[in-house]
Amino acid sequence: MGMTVQVGDQDAYLARVGRSAMLLLPMITGIGEQVREWADELAAAGITALVWDPFKGRSTDNTTREELSDLLLEMDDDEALAEQRALLDYLVNELGCSKVGVMGWCLGGRFALLLGARDQRLANVIAFHPTSPSERHPQHTHDTIADAAGIVAPVLVSYPSADTLVPIADFEALQIALQSRQVGATFTQYFPGAQHGFSDKSRHDNEINAAAFKLAWPQALAFMKATTT
Repeated sequence: MGMTVQVGDQDAYLARVGRSAMLLLPMITGIGEQVREWADELAAAGITALVWDPFKGRSTDNTTREELSDLLLEMDDDEALAEQRALLDYLVNELGCSKVGVMGWCLGGRFALLLGARDQRLANVIAFHPTSPSERHPQHTHDTIADAAGIVAPVLVSYPSADTLVPIADFEALQIALQSRQVGATFTQYFPGAQHGFSDKSRHDNEINAAAFKLAWPQALAFMKATTT
């Protein structure tokens, strides 16, 4: 259903159906098969989906996860956020979308929170298992937990208790930051025993991950429809 479009000097994946829209920020897979499937599913549900390309044409379709992890270490926060805001501009100004939210997974979940704190056009912010530990990685310029307190849109955040990249204490700190806001509802999903990246179907050989996603995804779809349509 979707196709590649050029937005400025970057390529993105677009599944277009109407004026309600979501900007999707992928996990380490880049715009791989899984993320394209999600974009197409949103379009089938009546929501336009535009996907940011974090690795400039590289994805699990043509690159190993190890190589993509190395590329992630070279990513600049502000450059990535500028690309994402350009995609928001495209959705609003070029495609005429009236309500736009953002959803991300893992590294994209972190950027969804950072973007939500910086762009008040967003109708929602959804972060699946965001890679947002309190101890920042060397390449990270911004403090996700602190910045999350500046989001004004409703937020849905999804956390698996067996996340080895983000300790439970850091997720609790993120919840405190979100719930300190004077505006913007906070919806929290908590899945005992599920792992980081549980949304990815490649991890659904673990029944706990598969069960967590089976519960999490319909709630996210309902949240998107409620906030963008």
